[in-house]
Amino acid sequence: MTAARDTWTIASAADAARARAGLARLVADTGAPALDRARFLSALGVRLRHAVDAGGAELTVTADPDGRLGIALGGPEPWRHTLVRPGALPGPQDEPHSEALPDSQAAPLAEALPDPQDEPHAEALPGPQEAPLAEALLSADEDAAAVLTSLAETEELLRLHREELHQTNQGVLALHAELEAAALAQRDLLDAERAARAEAENARRLLTFLANASAVLHASLDHEDILRRLPELLVPEYARHVDVWLVDDERTPPGDRAAATVTAARTGRPQHAGPHPGQLPGVDDLPASALFPDRPLLCLPLGGRTVQGVLTLAAPGERFDPDTTVMLLELARRAGIALENARQYEQHRDVAEALQRAQLTDLPAVPGLDLAARYLPATHGLNIGGDWYDAFSQPDGSVLTVIGDVTGHGLRAAVIMGQLRTALRAYAVEGNGPARILTLLHRMLRHQQPELYATCAIARFTPGEPEVVWAAAGHPPAVARGPRGEVRVLDAKPGIMLGVPLPYEYEEHTVELPSGSVLALYTDGLVERRAAGIDVGIDRLARAMQVLGAAELAKLDAAADALLRPMLHDSEHDDDICLLLCRTTIG
Repeated sequence: MTAARDTWTIASAADAARARAGLARLVADTGAPALDRARFLSALGVRLRHAVDAGGAELTVTADPDGRLGIALGGPEPWRHTLVRPGALPGPQDEPHSEALPDSQAAPLAEALPDPQDEPHAEALPGPQEAPLAEALLSADEDAAAVLTSLAETEELLRLHREELHQTNQGVLALHAELEAAALAQRDLLDAERAARAEAENARRLLTFLANASAVLHASLDHEDILRRLPELLVPEYARHVDVWLVDDERTPPGDRAAATVTAARTGRPQHAGPHPGQLPGVDDLPASALFPDRPLLCLPLGGRTVQGVLTLAAPGERFDPDTTVMLLELARRAGIALENARQYEQHRDVAEALQRAQLTDLPAVPGLDLAARYLPATHGLNIGGDWYDAFSQPDGSVLTVIGDVTGHGLRAAVIMGQLRTALRAYAVEGNGPARILTLLHRMLRHQQPELYATCAIARFTPGEPEVVWAAAGHPPAVARGPRGEVRVLDAKPGIMLGVPLPYEYEEHTVELPSGSVLALYTDGLVERRAAGIDVGIDRLARAMQVLGAAELAKLDAAADALLRPMLHDSEHDDDICLLLCRTTIG
């Protein structure tokens, strides 16, 4: 079957309206979707209007049995379309058109040119004059209503999508808010951690300083040294200026001190004086000091069992830090204890030193014998030990020279040394020789002081005789220098120390000392050092005696000083030193 063809002349707007109405009915018969029909008719109306405006055109409509409807509009702007009924297959002669309409229900719209060889169908298409205009308009309204319904459904779908998007946005905003809150919380935690670490580091620094400063203060037993070290420790990090006032110091009257300092000494409580309250833990607030009106002062009692004084500090900045103040309070307490210990030590030392020096009597002037002695306290520790020397005449005219050393230091050692000295003189008055005197002293010390020991050496000089009798109890050997400079060590084996819990009888030894000879008796503090053995020190003493010059030997005191110089070149010794020089002369 051949296709049917009809041609309409479009010369006016009425012709265009009739043609549009007729084509609307034909397009409806193809079963195309309403949206596609509306799009097609809208495009057709625009083309017809352009054709009318251009002076007219021929509109050709072709329909074939396969359901294809072809529209061709001539004129200055030719335009062709082909509509295919849904389900119909396009013919091979159909060519796609660039402005083909989409078919939402799988009905393709493509452009195609009618076959020029097609013959007109016997039943021609109805002309435009046969299409009722009202019916066409009603059909166009139905299509428009369908399009509006589709648009309404689309709008409802868009509204649902918008609402869903809004809810999604609200959820995203809520999630962002939660994330921001979590970030803020994490930042707060990090800030708190940094603050805690800073506080811990500050506490560690303060505790380290407190421990080191305490070690420095307690290492000294000289209260003047402690007072000197306090400013060195505190300035400038913890105080701009430091003043230490001892309550028993009469050199500076209280009137020359800040009122807060006097209040701290009187009450025993720390005081703060400044233009503004310090609000420091454990510290009372007072008005600013008249002596320092613009400077905050912190007055801390130096407290041990009693208040030793007041440590007054001027703030290093505008105010005192509370944590630092707690450390300073503890440092002041420890400094007070150190001062109290130093003062007690000094009192104890003064008593022991006075007692010891009371035992070191003047050397006697004896014909035929020159004597010189030196006593040096230890440079470390209590400084007072049990070293002593003595020289006195016996009833038979002989002279006993004694050197001794009681173990230990302090008041007890000084007391025992006094007892031994007194007992030795008593045994000597009875006419006992050096060995017998030592035996009696050993027996006495064993019974009266069983836990205390002593060393001793006794040498007896008899006027007119070149021989010297001596005995020793655990004491370093004496060193003798002959008149021609020859030196020898009296290294005969000494007896045991005095007080050792064993019965013992001491022996006497004899050595020849011609006129002009020098015998050196000494305690172990002269020759013993921690870095070297005692034998090294004895050899050094022997060399020092050997090089004594004639000028030094002419005056025995000068010889004693000359011997001490090489022996004490390091100036530090842990024990007391006694040296007794005996030189024989022609009587």
